[in-house]
Amino acid sequence: MNEFLLLAFVFLVSGVIAVPVASRFGLGSVLGYLIAGIVISPVLHALHVDVISIQHFAEFGVVMMLFLVGLELEPAMLWAMRAKLFGLGGLQVGVTTALVMLVAMMFGQPWPIALAIGLVLALSSTAIVLQTLNEKGLMKSDGGQAGFSVLLFQDIAVIPMLAFIPLLAMPELIDVAGDVTARGSHDTQVDHHGLDLNIVAGLQGWQAALVTAGAIAAVILGGTYLTRPIFRFIAMAGLRELFVATALLFVIGIALLMMAVGLSPALGTFLAGVVLANSEYRHELESDIDPFRGLLLGLFFITVGAGINFGLLFGSFGIVIGMTLGLIALKFGVLLALAKLFKLTGSNKWLFSLSLAQAGEFGFVLLSFTVANQVIPQPVADQLLLVVALSMLLTPVLFIIYEKLIVPRFAGPDDQPPDEVDEAGDIIIAGHGRYGGIVNRMLRAAGYSTTVLDYSASHLEVLRTFGFKIFYGDATRTDLLHAAGIHNAKLIVIAIDGREQINTLVRYVRKHHPELPVVVRAVDRQHVHDLYANGCHHIIRETFDSSVRTGRTAFELLGVHPFQAELLARKFTEDDRHILKEMAEVYDPDIPNHENTAYIEKSRILMEEREAQIFGKGKVYSADSDAGWAPPQKKDVDAIELHHKERG
Repeated sequence: MNEFLLLAFVFLVSGVIAVPVASRFGLGSVLGYLIAGIVISPVLHALHVDVISIQHFAEFGVVMMLFLVGLELEPAMLWAMRAKLFGLGGLQVGVTTALVMLVAMMFGQPWPIALAIGLVLALSSTAIVLQTLNEKGLMKSDGGQAGFSVLLFQDIAVIPMLAFIPLLAMPELIDVAGDVTARGSHDTQVDHHGLDLNIVAGLQGWQAALVTAGAIAAVILGGTYLTRPIFRFIAMAGLRELFVATALLFVIGIALLMMAVGLSPALGTFLAGVVLANSEYRHELESDIDPFRGLLLGLFFITVGAGINFGLLFGSFGIVIGMTLGLIALKFGVLLALAKLFKLTGSNKWLFSLSLAQAGEFGFVLLSFTVANQVIPQPVADQLLLVVALSMLLTPVLFIIYEKLIVPRFAGPDDQPPDEVDEAGDIIIAGHGRYGGIVNRMLRAAGYSTTVLDYSASHLEVLRTFGFKIFYGDATRTDLLHAAGIHNAKLIVIAIDGREQINTLVRYVRKHHPELPVVVRAVDRQHVHDLYANGCHHIIRETFDSSVRTGRTAFELLGVHPFQAELLARKFTEDDRHILKEMAEVYDPDIPNHENTAYIEKSRILMEEREAQIFGKGKVYSADSDAGWAPPQKKDVDAIELHHKERG
């Protein structure tokens, strides 16, 4: 018990210290965890800790992560990705395996060993790449989606690899006795479960296929028809910890089922997440699982850093470093060629190529598996383990290269030639996400013609399958705006993401088309000030209206009449708009608000005025405080109630 608590303390302290420091210097949390593992590796060695066993336990964080990724993907979106999933992913694994095999044979390895090395090193790190893409907000980009497709295919490809690798066994080239002696602590990698859960091992091929198909069907049908009644039953208890336990039970149960039929547990939980993507319990499941996912992934990254064999590294430093950099360069070249083949452009092709250029965590499992099956000699496997670990350690550096060197070269998200706009409407809508999409639907339903521009090619593929008329292109490009008919447009609605992109587009429109009305979405309150300074006054804060509507509903639930609640909401909105205009007069974009003396002083004055209203009248907003207010007429009340019913 004491040893367990000490070990937990060491891991927690290292992570709590290293990650904030790494994040402070822009290195990201993953590199922070890896550095923490390297720092505490002498302590773990002194305590005789089996790092490999802990790593196998922590790998369950990857399983949880893929479950959460599945929750974000609806089946229609997954189907739209099928070409990249199998085409891009299949080519990446096949071409990389072939090239690594050729290089290994050039250095004297027999073809079976070279082929096994190629299979191991063709895989990339699902854990590090997805964690970093989500952390940096790059998951929804075209490059991020392409990378995710390849990673998902790689996870699927591990299954046939495990079946194929034993066929490459060459016992005549490997000293079996010496291998068993050399393996030592690595035995935990081969059979660390202690219990063989595989129920299809002794079955014939067709029987195993039926059992496997039945397990997949059970996951799909269970996720579709059983989870809702189960979670409703659990929710009756009113205990959050019971819901958390049920969510964990659900994920672990699916993982065990997949392992029992010889499939990847990560693949099974991902499939379950996709099935539950439209469930009303989706967000609850996500919030319950996410903390465990984060802790286990952090632990996994620490074990990767702690598992580096520094004795072997320093003993053959030049060889190992050369192999690591050579692998990254080879995979980067393959990925860059595939990015061009599949029409990834701009910064997206570089994001895709750099993010997947490392080896992956499945390499640890496959290497020990090859040693156990007498495919790869132990000395070669030990060097390859270092290559896998070091390439994963360098992945955050590749992301830093992308952010610091690649992103500044591209003004827009893509340099792919935009679509030819063959139909210019009266209204231009820049961006067709959740926000711009609703605006477009409202205007078209009222009979207005719109021209919609969006820069995410993968997003457009999905929307076009549903019949939406959308043109690909970066709305900040002046040539595309002219093609969309900005000279004759009656209105432009700016609903793109990114504060700087929004500001750039607003400045261009106000300078070159000052007569054109502009409705723009603001990211936050400070962004409102920036837009005011750029000459835009029709500004919609992306969460403000929904928040006001929530407050109005709260009034009604507290017993306020709907007519009064509507007046209260309008009073608050008018007052807030007045405050924004007052603060905009002293706002300076070159000075942070907390350092702007005039801004701080103005804020204090307005706050004192509000407090005087509170203590003077008991309320800031009161519908009956106006001298001219009178009880609403029945026709007004009926009209407002009908209005609210229609709005839901």
